[in-house]
Amino acid sequence: MSDTYDPPQDPLVILHDDHEVVLVDKPAGLLSVPGKGEHLCDCLIARVQAAYPTALLVHRLDRDTSGVMIFALTPHAQRHLGLQFEKRQTSKTYVARVWGQVAEAKGTVDLPLCVDWPNRPRQMVDHENGRAAVTDWRRLKRGETETRMRLTPKTGRSHQLRVHMLALGHPILGDPFYATGAARDYPRLMLHSEALSFRHPDGGLHTKVTSKAPF
Repeated sequence: MSDTYDPPQDPLVILHDDHEVVLVDKPAGLLSVPGKGEHLCDCLIARVQAAYPTALLVHRLDRDTSGVMIFALTPHAQRHLGLQFEKRQTSKTYVARVWGQVAEAKGTVDLPLCVDWPNRPRQMVDHENGRAAVTDWRRLKRGETETRMRLTPKTGRSHQLRVHMLALGHPILGDPFYATGAARDYPRLMLHSEALSFRHPDGGLHTKVTSKAPF
């Protein structure tokens, strides 16, 4: 990953907003929260707070990942949603383009992950020290050199989908950390948060917000 941070300047895309939450379509290449240093202060939460001053963080997406992200607009909503994420009561699905032809129609990756300290922020499979990480996957479409997949993480570990696809032998295209050679030679990480399902903080109604993958 290059050291230069040049986030896209696209206008904020609002997928849903009401008195408790706002869901936005995060562009690839934009940090969810500020990094260390003045040059890393442009981030999605800052842009959301410019339009919704009370917006509070609930979860994050990797800088290189695009798609649905939810922010709370009240402390009550932040607590309510935070508990849902913690107890795995939310459901997220992603679309990914991965390297090579995936043979099976669907499957599950159950491999514990931990940070690869000398190479952080890279993560790695570690059966002794890793934390449980589970991803369900389904093949959508197979091409000559790549496969389109739908990924449903059952846990929320850092870089989980990226490391699990690498472990399958099919790294996500354009991944600056885990793809090599031709698989890396893409303009962006081909990973998009397509849908988020949650219980609304006001009344508990099941709510699902989606965003079409731009690739």
